[in-house]
Amino acid sequence: MKRKGRIRFPRKTVEKRILVAVIFFLVFGFFLACFLLTPKITLKGNLQEVVNVGSKYKEKGYKASYFKQNLNNMVIVKGKVNTKKQGVYSLYYSVKKGPFTAKAKRIVEVKDIEKPEITLKGEKDTKICPGTKYEEEGFEAKDNVDGDLTKEVKVKDAKDKIIYQVKDKSGNERKIVRTIVEKDDTPPMIELVDGENVFAYQGEGYQEAGYQAKDNCSGDVTNKVFITGEVDTNKLEDQTLTYEVMDEYENRQEVKRVVHIIHHNSPGTIYLTFDDGPKQGTTNVILDILKEENVKATFFVTGSGPDELIKREYDEGHTVGLHTYSHNYGTVYQSVDSYFKDLQAVHDRVQNITGYDSRIIRFPGGSSNTISKRYQQGLMTTLTKEVIARGYSYYDWNLESGDAGTLTSAEAIYQNVISHLSKNRVNMILMHDIKSYTRDALKKIIVYGKENGYHFEKITPQTEMMKQRINN
Repeated sequence: MKRKGRIRFPRKTVEKRILVAVIFFLVFGFFLACFLLTPKITLKGNLQEVVNVGSKYKEKGYKASYFKQNLNNMVIVKGKVNTKKQGVYSLYYSVKKGPFTAKAKRIVEVKDIEKPEITLKGEKDTKICPGTKYEEEGFEAKDNVDGDLTKEVKVKDAKDKIIYQVKDKSGNERKIVRTIVEKDDTPPMIELVDGENVFAYQGEGYQEAGYQAKDNCSGDVTNKVFITGEVDTNKLEDQTLTYEVMDEYENRQEVKRVVHIIHHNSPGTIYLTFDDGPKQGTTNVILDILKEENVKATFFVTGSGPDELIKREYDEGHTVGLHTYSHNYGTVYQSVDSYFKDLQAVHDRVQNITGYDSRIIRFPGGSSNTISKRYQQGLMTTLTKEVIARGYSYYDWNLESGDAGTLTSAEAIYQNVISHLSKNRVNMILMHDIKSYTRDALKKIIVYGKENGYHFEKITPQTEMMKQRINN
């Protein structure tokens, strides 16, 4: 019978087990030490990021430490994200403390995740006339990668709306809707010929300049305009006319015109007068401006320049006056006979071109000129009486634009004219339609006059003569 007792291991077996245990604790201690002594690095944000191609990649950041010590400024980042090119990019982060290094990695995918843009022409919420069909106003589609996708847009008509859809090559899709409403709530528009302020002479009767009315749905509705109010030119006061129109959907529009009753040579009148023309390049543009602004002027012409410009001046309702044929003082003021010979030549030119017997004149240099003294003493005293005796009226000026003197810019001409205008008198302005800076200043002068209560007239036989003091 065997004795029971403890199991005894051979000595070598015990030694092996002790050795294994020692090695295990050494290895475990080593890795534990490594874990404890290695710095820590943590990435902010996601470890896998997606950014849009063409955008700017912004680093989300990181946090590195060694026990309680901040090691952020010791982190080394390797790798680069090229947001201009689609692809997958890796960023490597590392921080070292002593013999130990901590590492981290972030994956950044650059891809097209942006939807195309569709831009509608016209309104997104569109109103159309009742009973009509919407006519496409147009659209554009652009993509950040594929560029112009307008031709790829699919348009679907869904009764009261239009659906626009487009998809880029990366599968990003955009859809927008234009709503269509059959409704007319837009009133007609009334346009008054000659504008909302017109002038009529006392006792001479009022002539309606006219008007037009147009509606977005009904078209021309001029025949539906009703005018209320009357103009009595015997009363020297402002009078108002009211123009009213209504379309078939009861949209109503009303405008008013003020008729200013004035007498000839009324204070605040501006006479734009031009000497020495015509000239291509300046006179023709001046005529364009006058037509656009609906202003009449007076042109004192010479023997120079194109016939067709004189014809146009007359045909467009301006006054064609007589200045001189030669504009040579030595010829014009040599004698009374020399003056009238020159005057007859320019008179005949105007009459041959227009059929108009013009009797409105301006002396070269004005009636106050002294240059005539070189040729004959007392000549202007004689001529100013003789022209009237022969059926002519002469007109000097009381405001010089300065374009025949030292002023050689449009702005200087403009400032000089407006600074000398007065509502307490007639303003007869001397200008020259052969000057480019006068041409360029004209529109601003007219606009200033209109905005500040002046009115424009041309010289007519009823216009009181503007006389300067005779100096010879």
